[in-house]
This record gives sequence, structure tokens and C-alpha cells, in this order.
Amino acid sequence: MRGMDHRQADMFSYLSAEARVRKDHPLRAVRSMTDEILSNMSPLFDAMYAEGGRPSIPPEKLLRAQLLQMLFSVRSERLLMEEIDYSMLYRWFVGLNLDEPVWDATTFTKNLDRLLEAVVAKEFLAQVVERARGAGLISDEHFTVDGTLLDARASLEEFPAQRQRENHTAGRSRQSDGGLSRRKAVQPDA
Repeated sequence: MRGMDHRQADMFSYLSAEARVRKDHPLRAVRSMTDEILSNMSPLFDAMYAEGGRPSIPPEKLLRAQLLQMLFSVRSERLLMEEIDYSMLYRWFVGLNLDEPVWDATTFTKNLDRLLEAVVAKEFLAQVVERARGAGLISDEHFTVDGTLLDARASLEEFPAQRQRENHTAGRSRQSDGGLSRRKAVQPDA
């Protein structure tokens, strides 16, 4: 029997994001390590914030979101907020319930800047790197750079020819630049 394609979404869900993230997902180990580090940093957070006033975004959630941004090379805070909004995995990692609203990108950035100015974010990342090094997750043998984030200021015309071959058939010469080729007219007297 064919199932019906109902267009109405369920009003209530009894599954948590925790239940939806598979048990062997690599972010589980990162989240566990991150939570341990953040709980040790709790006194630093307490010293940064006033007793009264409007509550801010919890610093633990800010730092988890920043770590996600670095791990997955998310290019902007605005895009990060969009991805956290629709990704159950990201919501789980940051610590947001499925029905909680995601922060405005400007609010997120201003709150994160406060942590960066207080050197708390640097301390957090230093501890994450140290734990990863202790667990053997970091190696000095290999270094990876996301090339999409680098500005390229070169064109084919600026590269010197790696291999040059002249073929004098039909008054034309063929040049080869490392596998990229182009044809150039040759003057007959040359």
C-alpha cells in the first residue's frame, strides 16, 4: 500500500538532537573534550560578566559556534548562523534545542568580540589544541590550507613557461605552459 504524502508538519517531536547524532560521529569526541574544557573555564566566564542586567549569549555556546566555524571553514558569521539554524548537528554541537531561535549575526559577532578582547577565546583554543595534541590528533608532518580562502593574484600570463616547444608547421608555433597551451602567431622572418 502506498503511503500518503501529508503536507502538515508534526506539532510536537519527542526526539532530541542528541538522539539524531550517530554515536560514532567525530564531533561527539570534539564536543566531549570541548565541554570538559569549558567547564574548567567557568570561573573565567563568571569574572567577565556582571551579576545583573540582561543575559547575554552563553560564552560556552559562543565558543562552540566559533569552533564549528573553524572546523568546517564557514566563511562568515552570517552564514554560520544560517547553518546552525537548519543543521541539527550544528544545533546539537552548539547546545541549542531544536525550537530555540538562532542568534542574530550582529549580536553573535559583538558577543564573540567581547570574548576575544578578554583573551578567553585564545585560552579556549589553546586548550583544545593541547588536548588534541595529547590525544595524537595533531601532527607536524602535514599542513592543510583551505585554498578557497586565499586571494589569488596571478594569471596564466604571469607564469613563466615551464616547457616550450616550437612547431613550425603552417607558420605557427605552439607553446606549452605546464600542460596549459595556447597558440601564438609567428612572424615568417623571425
